[in-house]
Amino acid sequence: MTDILTVNGLVKSFDDFVAVNGVSFSIDEGETFGLLGPNGAGKTTSISMISGLLESDGGEVHVAGDRVATSSTKAKAHIGLVPQDLAIYPDLTASENLSFFGRLYGMTGDDLSKRVDQVLEVVGLSERRDDLSKEFSGGMKRRLNIGVGLLHKPRLLILDEPTVGVDPQSRNAILESVEQLSGEGMAVLYTTHYMEEAERLCDRVAIIDEGQIQAEGTRRELVSMVGEKDKVTIAGGGALSSSIPAIEGLAGVTGVSATEQQLDVLAEDASSILPQLLAAVTDAGGSISGVEVFEPNLEAVFLHLTGKALRD
Repeated sequence: MTDILTVNGLVKSFDDFVAVNGVSFSIDEGETFGLLGPNGAGKTTSISMISGLLESDGGEVHVAGDRVATSSTKAKAHIGLVPQDLAIYPDLTASENLSFFGRLYGMTGDDLSKRVDQVLEVVGLSERRDDLSKEFSGGMKRRLNIGVGLLHKPRLLILDEPTVGVDPQSRNAILESVEQLSGEGMAVLYTTHYMEEAERLCDRVAIIDEGQIQAEGTRRELVSMVGEKDKVTIAGGGALSSSIPAIEGLAGVTGVSATEQQLDVLAEDASSILPQLLAAVTDAGGSISGVEVFEPNLEAVFLHLTGKALRD
């Protein structure tokens, strides 16, 4: 894999307040990387430096091998930025907005027209292409905003909390669009304070708080880092407790407890051993009436690492 973005030791202070303190990470081609943290954690300041809108006090950023700075037009050409605040013109239609920004990128003629059509399809606005954007719902405006960032086929797409303030249907449409982009090979940097978005979209996640990366990895790696385990609850009857020796012998099982009508199993990766787990119960003469699998989420990891809830 090729690193599209490398961030090394970013630092930014405002007077005596250190907003970003030594942030480092990288993103591969075709990877969606999440910056997960509460409001005020340093997410937006970090991406402002990464996109070349804000000069850092220290550290370096490279996109597709080119160093990013406020004056670096070559590096910025690799980046598509979708800010929190809408950057569209309300008195232009969806297609007119995209055509206008496309011309700013230096696109013209048939190439621009074809790209506008493609982007409208990606963000689900083809049928509303000739409607004024001021008539759009909040979610549709957000999707058009994403479209602007996609026009020039950037190597890196930066999305700064793109679902804030939108309805559930539009939110899901935005998430589906992002999933499609990473599947096409684009590197995506996605900032959010919604744990469920990070779990759904991101190949890797960095938990950021008070301007520092507290931990980074896949969801499974982050959960393992703080000792969280999956829990499987098996409801039933018969000789449930007779299956305990066999279950304890399964790879990844770290604990088993039983009552007359329920088994509780702690495991490293419950989904991978679930068939063997159920077979152990039935082989021992137990009957199964229900199964539930509880996987620890990033909210629990964040609480463990920072001592605060994600939305504090």
